[in-house]
Amino acid sequence: MFTPRAFAETDLLWLDRLLARDPFVTVLTVGSDGLPELTRMPVLYRRDGDQIELRGHWARANPQSRHSGAAKVLVDGPHGYVSASWYPDKEPAARVPTWNYAAAELRGQLQTFDDADALAELVGAISDRFEASVGQAWQFDATRAEHGPELRAIVGFRFQVEQVQLKLKLSQNHPDANQRAVIAELEQLGTPSSIELAQWMRWHREQAARSD
Repeated sequence: MFTPRAFAETDLLWLDRLLARDPFVTVLTVGSDGLPELTRMPVLYRRDGDQIELRGHWARANPQSRHSGAAKVLVDGPHGYVSASWYPDKEPAARVPTWNYAAAELRGQLQTFDDADALAELVGAISDRFEASVGQAWQFDATRAEHGPELRAIVGFRFQVEQVQLKLKLSQNHPDANQRAVIAELEQLGTPSSIELAQWMRWHREQAARSD
């Protein structure tokens, strides 16, 4: 992911925020034909300091389920259009519109598994995580006979992250007046996505102020 220095971020708390807001990621591998293969899927995220692991599963019929080794995971964050007309300071960087966004690219190693007990634990953990997010308490019961074929139809994976690339393009290359104006305009739009993007810009400004 091309990341100019102005937009590069190293604080892993931003990765925590990205995966807390949206754990539906893109897993990217290279197939036997040398072409990229990708799957969109929810994952479980765990970080202990700089040790990061993602877990998830594919359908066994998915060609990616046979991949082990190097892979990438792409994490999406808030994003939105920024009109050039919003800028009060018309310095060179402010003469054209742009798109603000936050994203992460994770590089690491995939390890697949299809042990029934490990798959049952994984599916149970995923169910618990996302049932809680919608205020429900449905639980996966691996002892139920009808779940046996379902477990045999999937392949689990662990993704050990070796490198994190965080990109926060949040108007930080603009004068303070422009940053404030973009936040105000996004909030004025009043959509869930524009309000969220404005909040991320505020958080980034607060972090920058603390580090000065």
